[in-house]
Amino acid sequence: MRYLDMRYLILFFLLPFGASAQEGCDETPALNERIVELASAELNKKVGTGECWDLAQMVLDETGADWDGYEEYGTIINHKTDCVYPGDIIQFKNVKITWEDGKYTFEEEMKHHTAIVHEVLPDGNIILIHQNTGQHGRKVGTTLFRIEDMKKGKIMVYRPQGKTK
Repeated sequence: MRYLDMRYLILFFLLPFGASAQEGCDETPALNERIVELASAELNKKVGTGECWDLAQMVLDETGADWDGYEEYGTIINHKTDCVYPGDIIQFKNVKITWEDGKYTFEEEMKHHTAIVHEVLPDGNIILIHQNTGQHGRKVGTTLFRIEDMKKGKIMVYRPQGKTK
């Protein structure tokens, strides 16, 4: 078995996010659009100490989003039934992904990782924007993300919320 880092991460994670779940979705919320804009401006840069959650913290704080300052990045949504938008935040816990490519089997583990949805592709796959990965190190980069190769673990998808007065 050969192991690859995040640069080769092709999570088959999006079957539950599949195209059918994206059909009929409203436009991306304005707060989410601003989150993607801010995160994208940090591509190839290190945010904070370079930990994965530093990017989420920066964009949530910059936008004035309502969050607990720890791990509750907004309202939890059901990624299997609700639309997933760019700017939503995904928390991975004890996730293991395995996939095959020709004669090789690849494996990736994310014990505890935070990423932002950068783009939802027409086929239901997602491009993540995140840091502290094998491919990009402690700098912000993007990675294709699919769910069908997820063998264990849990993901939580959060919809960022504006502060209420």
